[in-house]
Amino acid sequence: MAATAANRRVILKDYVEGYPKEEHMELLPATEVPLRLTSDDPPGSVLVRNLYLSCDPYMRPKMSRPLRASYTAAFVPGSVITGYGVARVVDSSDPRLSPGDLVWGITGWEDYSVVKPPVTAFLSKISHGADGGVPLSYYTGILGMPGLTAYVGFHEICAPKAGETVFVSAASGAVGQLVGQFARLAGCRVVGSAGSAEKVELLKSKFGFHDAFNYKEEPDLAAALARCFPEGIDIYFENVGGAMLDAVLLNMRVHGRIAVCGLISQYNLKDGEKDAVRNLFAVIAKRLKLQGFIEPDHKHLYPKYEEWVLPYIRDGTIAYVEDVAEGLENAPKALIGLFHGRNVGKQLVRIAADDE
Repeated sequence: MAATAANRRVILKDYVEGYPKEEHMELLPATEVPLRLTSDDPPGSVLVRNLYLSCDPYMRPKMSRPLRASYTAAFVPGSVITGYGVARVVDSSDPRLSPGDLVWGITGWEDYSVVKPPVTAFLSKISHGADGGVPLSYYTGILGMPGLTAYVGFHEICAPKAGETVFVSAASGAVGQLVGQFARLAGCRVVGSAGSAEKVELLKSKFGFHDAFNYKEEPDLAAALARCFPEGIDIYFENVGGAMLDAVLLNMRVHGRIAVCGLISQYNLKDGEKDAVRNLFAVIAKRLKLQGFIEPDHKHLYPKYEEWVLPYIRDGTIAYVEDVAEGLENAPKALIGLFHGRNVGKQLVRIAADDE
C-alpha cells in the first residue's frame, strides 16, 4: 500500500440564503494525505476510504448561519462538508474497527476522511454487505439513516393498526418510499404525494401505494386529501411542511398521529418567508399526537430494525429505488437536485468502487 494518496474535498464556500447553488460549494484540487493515522489524530480515530456519500434534505439547514433552534451543528465555511456515507476502514485506533472493515455513518465529502471522536460513535460496522446479498449502497438508505427514520417514525411513534389510513408526503424519496411499504405490510391503506407523474406511477406500481397524487397538479390540497381519504387520515408521515401540513390537519381523524421527519418545503425560504401553520387548532379539536424526531436519538433500535427489514429486502417484499450520481465532482449538483425534485428515489453519490 502506498504511503500517501490523492484526496479531493468538497467544501462549503459561504453560508447560503435561499436555494443553494453549485457555486456555494467547491471541489478543491487533490492533495496528498497519509494512509495511516498520525500523532495528531486522537485515540479512537478512524481513517476511511469513502465509497458512497448520501445526499439528504437535513444538510440544507446546515448550510445556513447557525441557529439556536437547530438540532445539528452548521457547516463551517471553508471546511469539508460532512454527511452520512459508506466507507472502508484504512487505519484505526478504535478497538471496534479494523482495516478492511466496511462502515456506515458520518464521514466527509472527500476521498479519504479521518473520523475522530465523538463522531466515531456514529460509525457502524457493516455485517451484511455485498457478500450477504445486500448492496453496500443500501447503507446510505434503507439500511442506513433513512431506513431507521422510516421505521422509528412509523412503527414507534405512530404505532399503526391494521385497517388504518396513512398519508405520506414526499413519498418517492429515501424515507417516504419505505414508510409506504411499511404501512402496506402493517395492513394499512396508504396514499402518497409526489411532484411528477413519473413519481406518482412509481408509488403505485413499484412501492404498492394504494393511491397517489401529484401535489403540483392539485389547486386545493385539502380537497385532494378529502378525495383520497373520505373518512380521514389516521397517520401522517410528515416530510414537507407548509401548505401540505395545513391541509393534512384539516383531514386528520380524531386521535390521529403525525410523525414529523422533515419540512423540506421550508428549508430554502428566508426568514419572514416561512409558511405559518394556520390550522393548528385541529391538534386540540381532534386530539392529535404530533411528534418531531431525529434518527440519532433512536440508534439503540437499529439492531431491531435491521433484523426486521433484512428478510424483506432479500426476498423482494420491500423494493428500494436509488438515484446514483457518479463521482465526487458531481456531489454538489446531486445535493442541490433534492430541493428541485430532480431525484427519483434515494439520492446518493458513488465516489469509489466497492473493492477499493
